[in-house]
Amino acid sequence: MDAKKLKSTIEAILFAAGDPVPEARISLVLGVPEEDVDDCGRVLMEEYDREGRGMRVLRLDGKLQMCSAPEFAQDIVKTMERRKPPMLSLPALEALAIVAYFQPVTRAYIDQVRGVDSTYTVSVLLERGLIERCGRLDAPGRPSLYKTTDVFLRTMGIGSLRELPELPDCGSTEGLEKLQLAIDAYSNADEGQLTIDEMADRPQRSDVVACS
Repeated sequence: MDAKKLKSTIEAILFAAGDPVPEARISLVLGVPEEDVDDCGRVLMEEYDREGRGMRVLRLDGKLQMCSAPEFAQDIVKTMERRKPPMLSLPALEALAIVAYFQPVTRAYIDQVRGVDSTYTVSVLLERGLIERCGRLDAPGRPSLYKTTDVFLRTMGIGSLRELPELPDCGSTEGLEKLQLAIDAYSNADEGQLTIDEMADRPQRSDVVACS
């Protein structure tokens, strides 16, 4: 498959899928090297951005996704008559920062770092699609483990967790103090980055949403 056809094929796959698609799966299905898929993904990203297109191609930790350009978010929301979702609260931002930096973690660990019960805030983050369950801890009660999702990466505008600001090593008793800078960074993010209900939907042909 020549480069032009491969690029067009990947573009069609991403448009139809809506959700992030692993580059490894595209490589396997199309029978082409994964490096070629990655190169075509980068070319599509650059083309869409350079031409100021209404769509963007994102790379999210070894996956590719097509979504609408962030600068058109408000127009899309108004056109589709969707109510603007609420901003994340400071407690939710605290819990999100803890999961992001120390994942996978249990709710009990989040409680310990924050010093308060986090049942509600964890449920909010799950509902928004920013975190997800990723197994259970091999301990009495088999508590659930949580990690961040592709929606989290897309919302924060990063391609992988490696792009998060570095955080000093810290024990659970001083974790909240050490996390303050990260929490402040989340709190000061652009409004569009934290109103994630719209971005969690699948950007399909008849349901295109903004992603920032």
